[in-house]
Amino acid sequence: MRGQRIALRFIFFAALSMSTAGTRTLAQEGGAPPPAIPDMRWGVKIPLRDGVSLNATIFEPHAEKEPLPVIFTFTPYIGDSYLDRAMYFAQHGYVYALVDVRGRGNSGGSFEPFVNEAKDGYDVVEWLAKQSYSNGKVTMWGGSYAGFDQWTTLKEFPPHLATIVPAAAAHPGVDFPFQYNIFGPYVEQWLTFTSGVTSNANLFGAASFWRAKAREYYDRHLAFKEYDRLAGNPSAVFQKWLQHPVPDAYYDAMVPSPEQYKRIQVPILTITGHYDGDQPGAFTYYKRHMEYGTPEAKQNHFLIIGPWDHAGTRTPRRDVGGLKFGEASVLDLNKLHTEWYDWVMKNGKKPEFLKKRVAYYVVGAGAEDWKYADNLESISNHKRTLYLGSHGQAEDVFQSGALLDQPGAGSNADRWTYDPLDTRPGDREPDDDASALTSQWAVVNTYGNGAVYHSEPFGEATEVTGFLKLRIWLELDVPDSDLEAVVYEVLPGGESVFLTAATVRARYRESLRQEKLVAMGKAEEYVLDNFTFFSRRIAKGSRLRLFLHCPNAPSIEKNYNSGGVVALETAKDAKTAHVTLVHDAEHHSMLELPVVK
Repeated sequence: MRGQRIALRFIFFAALSMSTAGTRTLAQEGGAPPPAIPDMRWGVKIPLRDGVSLNATIFEPHAEKEPLPVIFTFTPYIGDSYLDRAMYFAQHGYVYALVDVRGRGNSGGSFEPFVNEAKDGYDVVEWLAKQSYSNGKVTMWGGSYAGFDQWTTLKEFPPHLATIVPAAAAHPGVDFPFQYNIFGPYVEQWLTFTSGVTSNANLFGAASFWRAKAREYYDRHLAFKEYDRLAGNPSAVFQKWLQHPVPDAYYDAMVPSPEQYKRIQVPILTITGHYDGDQPGAFTYYKRHMEYGTPEAKQNHFLIIGPWDHAGTRTPRRDVGGLKFGEASVLDLNKLHTEWYDWVMKNGKKPEFLKKRVAYYVVGAGAEDWKYADNLESISNHKRTLYLGSHGQAEDVFQSGALLDQPGAGSNADRWTYDPLDTRPGDREPDDDASALTSQWAVVNTYGNGAVYHSEPFGEATEVTGFLKLRIWLELDVPDSDLEAVVYEVLPGGESVFLTAATVRARYRESLRQEKLVAMGKAEEYVLDNFTFFSRRIAKGSRLRLFLHCPNAPSIEKNYNSGGVVALETAKDAKTAHVTLVHDAEHHSMLELPVVK
């Protein structure tokens, strides 16, 4: 399952963030003649404060005489990859600039991911605002890295930045280059994509090559530190990131501080999805603004959460990972962006879709639709607690433990074993699973590494919306290991649907910023509160499934359980972890569900 989650979490971070499908002409929308093809300015150079110049391609509505608001995409993926977006907005009343970040495409300077975009973004905003085609109002468009760009530019407070609309925004130190302090081989794939000055899109998309390299790293039990060389592209950035394995000052400098959140005044529209690999980043920005922002600013921050993967946060599709969502899930996000820009920068009407500050899509159990709330906290009005229990057998889906409404009798503990030298899970990991959200291969093939718990069938359809929380008591006989908790809906017919998951590296169980090795042989409480957001109406007769295990897959940095520097560990450091999950009268292990009644 970890490999499936990595595919959902990371693979869309760059490649599909470039997707520009889904644009529509006016002729398609209503039979009217399409607008004129925009005018273009090629090879425009934008000077920065340190003498470096960035490259831009600028599109203007044809023969436009009056100055207009300007939208720009700030990207390391080469501006040409967003051509269709530029054409669309230039045909809907805006000047659009495709700007290559420092060191990429035809821009000058050297590219270091996430480091320079804040000040460079400020300079781009202010330069665009002064051009003859600009009316002084500037905004940004984009998701993933281009979503991060919007937040990092905003924290510099350029006077002419009128609004931001970050979609699937990556958050350094949260979900990239690691997720909750756990790296994966994908970061080297992404660094190769953005190496040099050209696109490298074909190399990035060579899935069989990257799978083979990840599998070689996994099978040979190499140190993760050597992975960039194994892949054939030694990277100073890869090595630098490994020197910063926790969210420290290096990453803090890239994103808004609490004081900067307090100063934010511009309207913001945040977009993410249930299965967006950068959902943790998008929600981190949103939650921190809700925590530190002024009441007035928070009233102008809207949030949309669709049933989408990473790419779907810009071009929604009904089919995601083996699931098919309702027609209402396919928003025309180009149109919504235009309405938002018109509202904020042209005194237009507020987008009709934004009925309240939070819009989220509920899936499952027959009826699907958008629902609204004033804030995240008001969505669920009830908490249901399910207690983990068993009769000494919770080893797989066929001999599982239970999720009970009351603490149960029976065995006091369940046990599993994680041997870092066991490569059998890699043999069963799908190369390219188009049904990743409905697959059950991981829980059927635990290889003794994991415990499974099922609830009783639901007596009625029940909406569960929000973030789950898991409290468990674990005893380990090694100083460190990784843990993943995965939650599914098991339908009455036996089919399974992935809902959400959470991870923790044991040494960071108390703080992501400060490690504390495990007190071996002692039961300690672990609180997993980093589950991804989802909204699903659990069907009558369905059950919930909780799968707990220590991740062991080619798609992640392997933890050999020694307690040393994980990126340096190899087979010689391996320690087999014997994990005991305690659920007795003094140690209630429980899963908390946010329920809407």
